[in-house]
Amino acid sequence: MRSTAGGIPARALAVLVAVFSVGLFVAGFDQGHLFSIVQGAEAFDTSYLHELTHDMRHAAGLPCH
Repeated sequence: MRSTAGGIPARALAVLVAVFSVGLFVAGFDQGHLFSIVQGAEAFDTSYLHELTHDMRHAAGLPCH
């Protein structure tokens, strides 16, 4: 298995980057997009993930209004 210069396996690093990317999208940019797959257009009105991560967005300096 390949390793990076620091000895971390490349596959583990790729998984970590993927998890970080999904987390950043959910916490910083999602306005109903993920739940719209299941809920349809109603997800954009309810914005459950936005409401759950609202204070964290402001604490991290991400605008959401």
